[in-house]
Amino acid sequence: MKPGKIITSRYPILLCLCLLYFTGCNNFGDMNINPTQSSNMDPALQLALVQGRFSGDLESNERVGTFMCMPMVQQLGGAWACQYGGFYVKQQQYMSILWELNYPNDVLNMVDAVTRTKEDPARSNLHNICRIMKVYIFARLTDLYGDIPYSEASSGFFAGKIRPKYDKQADIYADFFKELTEASTALDPAKDAVSQDQFYNGDIARWKKFANSLHLRLAMRLVKIAPETAREEAQKAFQRGVFTTQEDVCIMRHENIQNNYQDIRGNGLSASINQGEVIAYRFSQTFIDALRNTNDPRLEHIAKYYIDNPYRFMERTDISPQVRAVVGYQGCNNGDFVWDDWKETFTVDVPGIGAYAVGNNAQKIQLANFLIANNAPFLHLTLAEVELLLAEACFRWGLDLNGDFAAHYNRGIEAAIRQLALYNGGPVIGDDRITQYKADNVLAPGRELAMINHQLWVALFMNGPEAYANWRRSGYPELTPGYKPGYSSTTKIPRRFEYPLTEKEQNNENYTKALEDMGGADDWTARVWWDK
Repeated sequence: MKPGKIITSRYPILLCLCLLYFTGCNNFGDMNINPTQSSNMDPALQLALVQGRFSGDLESNERVGTFMCMPMVQQLGGAWACQYGGFYVKQQQYMSILWELNYPNDVLNMVDAVTRTKEDPARSNLHNICRIMKVYIFARLTDLYGDIPYSEASSGFFAGKIRPKYDKQADIYADFFKELTEASTALDPAKDAVSQDQFYNGDIARWKKFANSLHLRLAMRLVKIAPETAREEAQKAFQRGVFTTQEDVCIMRHENIQNNYQDIRGNGLSASINQGEVIAYRFSQTFIDALRNTNDPRLEHIAKYYIDNPYRFMERTDISPQVRAVVGYQGCNNGDFVWDDWKETFTVDVPGIGAYAVGNNAQKIQLANFLIANNAPFLHLTLAEVELLLAEACFRWGLDLNGDFAAHYNRGIEAAIRQLALYNGGPVIGDDRITQYKADNVLAPGRELAMINHQLWVALFMNGPEAYANWRRSGYPELTPGYKPGYSSTTKIPRRFEYPLTEKEQNNENYTKALEDMGGADDWTARVWWDK
């Protein structure tokens, strides 16, 4: 299946799963049979539900991506809600939300689906896809929090015992590599079809590549803490076969529906940004400057000035040429709300409208409509990311993995620019612009890691948790903290999420042990194991 092709059966499935989620998940246990397992749940539907929720759930995408991670890596800013990640205003509820939504829903479903299919040879592919998906959802959790409940995640929370132990992140990662290796090897196109799969419509060859590419991503997390392990695992992932074409990308297609806290068919990240009378979010000036200073051809397509159209954001009037002619590319400064750094009004002529007064807010550049449309795709893992990670691996360890670091770097740039065309209404940027951009950004001696990870930072735009993880593990780009007097809780960019207060109250013994292993304090300026 090509990435741009919508699975015709997807949306009826997701609609049914929305209803299932709010009518069935709270009655998951059957104490007469197995306290962690429903007697009639279909594992294929559990998989589809978890896939849909990953990018379709509004609450977690809003709190984690829009409020916290995208402002933290200085891609998004301006709005009142950006203070939590952008100015480091500590809000425990927002740091807790992924944990409190994932464990009783996504973790529960995936652990159960893996268990339910384990001894069923007729569902071998489904079993191994669920193992891969289980790693994927746990990776997001441990990368944000550090040590987490893993081996007892389902039995601890859902078998009448609400005090599961925390596994060390090093041990969790070791199991990730084992699970991805075994699952990708066991997948077999000659075995069972997995038609409810929302990512690849059951394409086993692509699932193998996704597992191996995810393995590569996680291997590169360890470059600071365990470089030899990182190198070995990265090479293993590559040898088994990672993404090689744009056809391989892991993409979730969403429906053109305004998402809400019950419906997961639309893009939850989009809904978190576009909901409301007018859109408050702006590009961070840090991000805008980085693209402008490298002559990035994506800038003019992803960053736009608009005349607002209340509650109908897709019908906003694009006045980018007129405003750019006066102010260029102006986002929100690091540490500012949209009303800070106030701009005086000026007038432009807009075809069909006439003279239009461009006030302060309209002079702070916004995300283009196609990026935040309700049916915008969510890019889970891309060819661009894989190529740029291979570029770093080749540079760090002197490897040739079907090309040296410069070859992978250039492939990564091209893939990242071309992936914008995967969006509905996204631009197709010409070969000449791509060629010129590569010529303008040749890897400079001594700056290889900085330049490779600059490209990753840009390629991971709209995937806040992953951009945040890559910034922490690589150290690039070098960001100046967005400290704001009277708001900020710390002068440092936070390095993790703090645990929910419910863990301190209900699982104190294991919570305390986890803190000892992580350095003694549950503080968002502390570092997870791989970030040491």
